Amino acid sequence: MGFTPYQFFLAGLMLVTGTINTLSTKWADRQTAHFCNETYNATTFEHPFLQAVGMFLGEFLCLLVFKFIWYSTARYRIERMTYNGDASSALVRCWPINIRQDVRLVDGEQVFNPLIFWGASIFDMLSTCLSYFALNLTTASSFQMLRGSVMVFTAISSVLFLKRRLKLLEWCGIFVVVLGLVIVGLSDLLFDKTPQGNHTNGEKVIGIGLILLAMIFTSFQVVYEERFIGKYNIPALQAVGWEGIFGFLTLGLVLVPFSYIHMTGSNTGPDQHLEDIPNAFCQMADNYIIIIATVGNVFSIAFFNFAGISVTKELSSTTRMVLDSGRTLIIWAVSLALSWQKFYPLQIVGFVFLLAGMGLYNGVWQNLYRRYVTGESDERNQLVPDYNSESKYAPGAPSIPSGAGVYVGPKDNSVNA
Repeated sequence: MGFTPYQFFLAGLMLVTGTINTLSTKWADRQTAHFCNETYNATTFEHPFLQAVGMFLGEFLCLLVFKFIWYSTARYRIERMTYNGDASSALVRCWPINIRQDVRLVDGEQVFNPLIFWGASIFDMLSTCLSYFALNLTTASSFQMLRGSVMVFTAISSVLFLKRRLKLLEWCGIFVVVLGLVIVGLSDLLFDKTPQGNHTNGEKVIGIGLILLAMIFTSFQVVYEERFIGKYNIPALQAVGWEGIFGFLTLGLVLVPFSYIHMTGSNTGPDQHLEDIPNAFCQMADNYIIIIATVGNVFSIAFFNFAGISVTKELSSTTRMVLDSGRTLIIWAVSLALSWQKFYPLQIVGFVFLLAGMGLYNGVWQNLYRRYVTGESDERNQLVPDYNSESKYAPGAPSIPSGAGVYVGPKDNSVNA
């Protein structure tokens, strides 16, 4: 069966906003602007912690979207006796919008302690901050490709902490992905001699290391979410929003001491602090492109999470993996078109290995073989499975960005929205 126009829209939205996520951040990193004290020369915009706060703000917007859909469909779900909130709420009765159709994005349990997301947001915060640091040191395409290592670390973490057992094909997929990562890393180190901003080529090694370390924290986030959140049937869009709230508040508080910690070589301000928010805003005021890129990143994060979760529910996790691989290719093509990096054939080889390994790990190639060669019908491989079924981050499921590590459990009709 072919895609509906709405499904095409969701796929396109995920592809476009996912591409904007990385490119907008890199665009801001490439800009130069003056600090508050304009006696200094214009300096590149390097504020990864502030950019991470923006990312969490984008995730928080997902909670607003969830609440909008929740209340807009409340009366319809009350009529169908599928509403598991407070039907007598004044907000439900007075809500001006009434959408009369089923929206799967709000299906799930509402009885849970939001604090369970705090731990996940800590791992998300560490991963995001390290990633944005690394993006200052590497090209956008290499950054995106190396993020594929999250699959490897998640598989290993699931074996160590969740006692999962991987199949032979999954180990083969991991091995192929590792080969791809090595090839991409070597192409950066051996051939690309173009410095990124004020950083030397030698610092690319640090950038690659930071990306890999960030993905290790992401794998810990995944394990945490499966261990402590997996027993709840929480709508994924709502969960992304809660992680955004806790991440925003936690990192916002951490920025206060960061403003007093000296770090030699820092480009955040003339005083070389770990983060310098006043000078970040001064640079934004001095160069409007930084504002456009930053705001664009915030909203692209929100729309990307919404589109990605919707693609999973409307289509399949296989489609989501293909789209996520497609945005890596687009980021690479755009970076080449904008002369942000040079063309190196070895990167194509690395990308092919990454794509092949991820497809093997997630069962994509096996499903395609059964469907088009043997004629067997393959069931939809949902990204957010039942609690008793396979985890989307565990072997056999694709890795995705922060925020969507939520596992759907058995339907619970408890009330209390």
